[in-house]
Formats: sequence, C-alpha cells, structure tokens
Amino acid sequence: MASKSRTAGPAQGLALLLPSTMSVMGVVVLAPVLPQMLAHFKDMPQADYWVPMILTTPALCVALFSAPAGWLADRFGRRRLLMLSMLLYAVCGVAPLVLDDFRAILASRVVVGVTEAAVMTLTTTLIGDYFKGHQREKWLALQTAVASISAVALFVIGGALGAISWRAPFAVYASSLLLLAGIRFFTWEPEETEDVLHHPEAHRNVALPWARLGGICAITAFAAVLFYTVQVDLSLALTGRGVTDPAAIGGMTAAASLAVPVGTFAFQRLSGLPVAMLLLMAFVLCGAGFSGMALATGHGWLLASVALAQFGCGLILPTLLTWALRGLAFEIRGRATGLWQASFFVGQFLSAFVVTTLSHRFGDIFSAFLGLAIASGVAAALALGGLALMSNRAQGATAPGVR
Repeated sequence: MASKSRTAGPAQGLALLLPSTMSVMGVVVLAPVLPQMLAHFKDMPQADYWVPMILTTPALCVALFSAPAGWLADRFGRRRLLMLSMLLYAVCGVAPLVLDDFRAILASRVVVGVTEAAVMTLTTTLIGDYFKGHQREKWLALQTAVASISAVALFVIGGALGAISWRAPFAVYASSLLLLAGIRFFTWEPEETEDVLHHPEAHRNVALPWARLGGICAITAFAAVLFYTVQVDLSLALTGRGVTDPAAIGGMTAAASLAVPVGTFAFQRLSGLPVAMLLLMAFVLCGAGFSGMALATGHGWLLASVALAQFGCGLILPTLLTWALRGLAFEIRGRATGLWQASFFVGQFLSAFVVTTLSHRFGDIFSAFLGLAIASGVAAALALGGLALMSNRAQGATAPGVR
C-alpha cells in the first residue's frame, strides 16, 4: 500500500544506507578463507578454477541482473520486492553453512548475486524517490563511504571467523535480517507507485534518456576499473616493493582504502560545482595517484599514491550516481539506477582483464598503473573540454542581443 504525504528523514536514509554493506560482503568476508576452501575441495576437478567462483559469482550476477531489477521496480513497485530480495539473500547467503555439494553451494551464490542486484538497485532507487537535491546527494555519497568502511570491518570479521572454519564467515549473511527489519519498520512504498500501478497506460511513454545514460554508464565502468584495480592488485604492487607479510599487506590496503570515504565526504562539500568540474578534479587525482603508483620505489610512496587515487575514486563515484539520477521521472528511475549499477559491476570485471592485459603487454603491474594514469589524463582532458563548452554556452546565452 502506497503511503501519502510522508516525509523521509534520517531513519529512512539510514535504513536504506546500511544495505550497501551487502555489495562488498560477497568477496571481502570470504576472501580470507579462499585458501581453506581450495584445500577442502582440492579433489574436485579444476578446483583452482571453480572454487574462486564462490566469491566472484555474485558480482557477475549483479552486473547481469541490476537492469532487470530496475525494470521490475518501475513496473511493480519497490518496497515489497526489496524485502523479498533481502530475505532470500539471507537464506541463500547462510546456506553454505550446511551444504556439502559444491554445485549446491555455487547455486546458492547465484541466488545471492541476483538478490544483491535487486537490493542495491532498489535501495538506491528509493533514496532517489525519498530525497531531493542536496539531501539526495548526501545519502548517495554516504553509500560509497559506508561500503568502503564496512569492507575494512568485514575483512577483519571474515579472518576471525575463518579461524573457526571455512564455513563460518557465511554466517555473516544472517546480519541482513537486521537490515531487513529496518526496511520493514522505517520505509514505505512511494506514493507515486500507486498511480503507476493503477494507471500504467499513462506512464508508458516516459522514455529513458539513452544517450545521456549511456555516456554516464561508460564513464562509470571506467571509474570502476580504476577503483577495483587498487582493491585487487595493490597486494601485487606491495610485494613488488618488498612487502611480503600478508598481515602487513592487509593492513596497508585497509588504511589506503580509507581515502575513499574521505573523497565521498569531500563530494558533499563540492556537490554544488558543475559535474564537468567534479569529473576534472577526480580524474586529475586518479591520474596523479596512478602515476605515483607506477613510479614509486618504496611502499611509503606507493601507499601515499594509492590514497590519492582512492580519494579521487571516492569523489567520482557519487558524482556519477547523482548525475545519473538527476532529473529522472519516477517511472524510469528504477531502470536508470539498475543500468548504473550494472555498469559499475561490469567495470569490476573489466579491471582484472585490463590490468592483466596491460601488465603482459608492457612488462609488469607498474606499467599497467602508468597506462591507467594516462587513461585518467585523457578522461580529465575530456572533462576539461566539457567544462570549456559549458562556459562558452553560458557566455553565449548572456551576450548582448542574444535571446
């Protein structure tokens, strides 16, 4: 039942914000026990290929099913689909605690990924429905910050539970039931949903701005490549600069990742600037960071450069998401959000391919970093061109005699 004349506040924002931790739970909480899982399934044919898919399959499903989830949200409503998805996420997430057959475990991970796609798309869509202007930008920026901070905590939790057994970290998925309670008691179906459901013919002609969204999604995929390159490949770079202790590598990676939420908080201060200006600043930071990573001769310089690049990523991701949702009608907001989420996770998959290709083509991981620095510089130049175009248009609009 749609609600009338309700105003969203901090309780609704927090209830929709916390499920963003689910976007990092799949990989981060299980990463510490991957060696144990490989040992457990060592007698299975091609175990080295199949077992890591327990970690990566949910992200692939998010990339594939975010757009359909957005379509369902626009067609049938947001809240009930969100609650059902969170319930299935919890049930299938903890299933490996009792499952023994690898195929059954992998199937449960597929369902986790599909429901995660729905959760991420629907919570973001509801933030867009509930909040406008600066408040919307604030809550969308906090999504990135919360996901980054929770990744650090979940990595520690996963390691601690992994000391019990390789199955134990899957218990963390039960925490999503607490998040479901927050959705149940603090959210409501947007009032526009009732009109869309009862008068669908009046809303069918609202078209997605494909050209605009396509450009935003392409930039988002590239930004995700930059973001996940650091998350995935920093350990290789640290090893190449003499850091071999796994605990030290984990601690350094976590410390550098804290620059992401700092970037998102900076976005809240800078969100009044033109999008082109924000993109220019972010890509300059990423370019400088990856250049430093490529040229670093010691781990101190390397980590400082990583923090700079991560700060840029923390600035660019909420910029792109708020840009994607800006000015969209209610009837298409779910689909647009789903497309943006899909492009972000496509970038996650492309990151490994891009870095591997650049490393093999030009010599090593540091050459790959330099390639990404150059690509960031090109992106910054394009943003600068967009800023110049905006300035010329503004001057033309205010010139004497212009109507």
